[in-house]
Amino acid sequence: MRQIYSFYYDAFMIALKSILEHKLRALLTLVGIIIGVAAVVVVGASISGLKTYVIDQISKVLGSNHYMMTRMASMEQLSEDEFERRNRRNKDVTWEEYEYLRDNLRLSTYVGAQMNAGADLQEGTIEMPSVRIIGVTDNMYEIEDKTLAEGRFFTKEEVTRRSPVAVIGTDVQERLFEFTSPIGKKLKIRGVPVTIIGVEKKRGSFFGQSQDRHIYIPITLHNQIFSRTNGIQLHGKTIEKENFLPAIEEAELMLRNYRKLLGSEESTFSVVNVDEFNKTMDSITSMIAGVVIPITMIILVVGGIVVMNIMLVSVTERTFEVGLRKALGATRNQILLQFLIESSLMCVVGGILGLIVALGATQAVGALLGMTMTITIAYVILAVGVSSIIGVLAGLYPAWKAASLDPIVALTKN
Repeated sequence: MRQIYSFYYDAFMIALKSILEHKLRALLTLVGIIIGVAAVVVVGASISGLKTYVIDQISKVLGSNHYMMTRMASMEQLSEDEFERRNRRNKDVTWEEYEYLRDNLRLSTYVGAQMNAGADLQEGTIEMPSVRIIGVTDNMYEIEDKTLAEGRFFTKEEVTRRSPVAVIGTDVQERLFEFTSPIGKKLKIRGVPVTIIGVEKKRGSFFGQSQDRHIYIPITLHNQIFSRTNGIQLHGKTIEKENFLPAIEEAELMLRNYRKLLGSEESTFSVVNVDEFNKTMDSITSMIAGVVIPITMIILVVGGIVVMNIMLVSVTERTFEVGLRKALGATRNQILLQFLIESSLMCVVGGILGLIVALGATQAVGALLGMTMTITIAYVILAVGVSSIIGVLAGLYPAWKAASLDPIVALTKN
């Protein structure tokens, strides 16, 4: 046991000494490994960060434990034929259906409704085109986990009375009321004056589209201003996570019963929820990783080829040393292991340096893009593991060549 330990210790120290004697050459050799490991880890962190960013943005828009029922909605890309089929089959969710579900659902903590429209705004000489006007029930504040920068949201009584009140997004505030508080000020929406009672906290953009260019008004007032005859969006939310999926099933079953759909008939409405979006994001990020990660691995392969070339040079330079060790009793396997340890050590060191570079790169990219970059342990293990394997594979041929040298011939090449 002591002899085995002594051999590996000596082999490691010889390998380390050989690397340190040619620091610049070793560093240049490891550039490919360093860049390859850093690329794999940074790409993995980017994919993880993208998923976290998108889910966080969706949570800001939709809230948590939140589902929506409407005529047409889907978390996945529909084919043209499937879209047309659903478009012909599905029916609008009506106000009467919303009231029925609101009064009878037991597992949903909140049940609300929403209608959407657009309008051009003007305040004095300042114009703001294509502002999203969202008519909602008062409990949409809780359903979508909204937060206000100032003021308040409208109440149930204000919704019932069709009160002309509004809560605006920060884009509207910055455009129309840049140097003053908008609370108590009036805006006209299609000629109807409404009083601003609140400003929603800034939510930022999502895939380049601002989430703050909107105005919330009571859904009853919205229906009066825009005279919409099409359907509404029905929104539900549970406080307890464990009740979320049962609550969706209850809402689907109740709406199907209201529409008198038989068990074998397809639903004539769509249901989407945040959990489905998370699953969709998992699928998308897995597909991205499946394509991008193998491409970045090519850099590691190239780095392995460079390591192999340098190890061949090292074998040529140390021919006399190999011959001398063989003459003193070193076996073929010991020579083989000596050079394998050296090539593996180089790649492991390159992997560690690559992780350090990746750590700095993720911090820089995260700060630049304004999103959290998470270094995933799975990608770290993958990158370092592959670099170590490449180190062994890259050293196989040079090590075999060194082990095959004839000691007498090798000793003459000094």
